[in-house]
Amino acid sequence: MTVTDLAPRRTFVGVVVAWVFAAVVALAVGLIAPPEWRAAWMAVGLGACVIVSFVVHLWFGRSQGFIERVAASILGSLLVMGLIGVGFGLATLFSG
Repeated sequence: MTVTDLAPRRTFVGVVVAWVFAAVVALAVGLIAPPEWRAAWMAVGLGACVIVSFVVHLWFGRSQGFIERVAASILGSLLVMGLIGVGFGLATLFSG
């Protein structure tokens, strides 16, 4: 027996929360970490994004599409952090 949701929660919000968290982490790493340590701290930040993605989507309490939502959150976080990291890398390359 399946139970239909009368008013299902918007699950895309959890994906966007993970992406915004990834952007904040990448900007913090880029501004605080020395250039030679940025790549290492970006990897640590991506690990934090994975944990945040799981926590956010578990908090929603919806099992339908859980894997797809978590995968979209993590892949988007990787892309967001990668683009911001490329920006900081180019800035470092052309600054000196």
